[in-house]
Amino acid sequence: TETVPGVVAATLMASAHSPEEFRKHADTNEDAQHLRTLLPGMGLVAFVADGALLPRRSGVDDRPLEGSGVVPFRSPDSLRVHAELPNAGTVTGMGLPVGVTLIVGGGFHGKSTLLRALAMGVYNHRPGDGRELVATVSDAVKIRAEDGRAVAGVDISPFIDGLPLGQDTRSFSTRNASGSRSEAAAIVVALEAGARTLLVDEDTSATNFMIRDRRMQALVPKGAEPITPFVDRVRELSDELNVSTALVLGGSGDYLDVADTVIDMRSYLPIDVTAQARAVAEAHPTGRAPEAARPVTLPRPRAPDPRSVDPRKGRREVSVRVPDLRTLLFGRDQVDLGAVEQIVSAPQIRAIGNALALVPDLSLIHI
Repeated sequence: TETVPGVVAATLMASAHSPEEFRKHADTNEDAQHLRTLLPGMGLVAFVADGALLPRRSGVDDRPLEGSGVVPFRSPDSLRVHAELPNAGTVTGMGLPVGVTLIVGGGFHGKSTLLRALAMGVYNHRPGDGRELVATVSDAVKIRAEDGRAVAGVDISPFIDGLPLGQDTRSFSTRNASGSRSEAAAIVVALEAGARTLLVDEDTSATNFMIRDRRMQALVPKGAEPITPFVDRVRELSDELNVSTALVLGGSGDYLDVADTVIDMRSYLPIDVTAQARAVAEAHPTGRAPEAARPVTLPRPRAPDPRSVDPRKGRREVSVRVPDLRTLLFGRDQVDLGAVEQIVSAPQIRAIGNALALVPDLSLIHI
């Protein structure tokens, strides 16, 4: 009778906040959403404002890192663009073009921090976050390998085909996918859901899925290798299917042959090294042969089988629980969402569970 009313009065009542605070939040959200809608018309998949503060305090603390050592973002001149926003007016920053973009550089220079900011750029940020004017197209999806994940009826044949013992990869299912097969499935499912921008970090990818160099090609012939590496698909995804990709790379120089834009992160600041990268690629040819055997296509539409989803547990017709930020308890099943990096809150996971609970009712709907 005392604590709860006090919390409500201090947080939920309008009188607890100044009009200026409300206005600041509204303006920040309006500008971010407007900026996101401008990106396609500007030929961009993302925008990172000059002065943005990208580093976070830790992997479990999403507040901005503070201190004199934090380096504000500054766009290279060649990639700097302007945007007119309803409240902030004219803002400048780095525009990430459509196509294939590589984010390269030495270890601990900010490559993954930039990619993380791009992945979170599908959301608006509160004032003071440091990334208020970091915006990414809403259909961007962070892709990663996930050993042991389940895969159900996914056509991974554009990336993996000709498995031993005649396993069919046009409708591939497993309860324990390897790194390469899980990453292939992640890409296909993202495309199936409508993603047209992929965000990939070499550190969280399967090496054999990302690249097969010339020496390995010579040692293990293509006929004995079912994997078509991503380096042989990323250019085609862009040119034929209008799917852009931003990749963080530290050791796979073969991607220089297929890149539109190359950004070198040095001491947390981006440098446009596209021309230099092309010169390096020309001066040091890899000699590897492309391994794509057939054209890549968008996955065929699928629908969930209502019989495969059961939200019941005990006497409850629908049991959806979220014990932590990576786990969904759905009916009698436990779903590990820890590798879905763009999930940021428990309410999102609960919404996923509640949506899944509606799947059995789809059998009653005539389409």
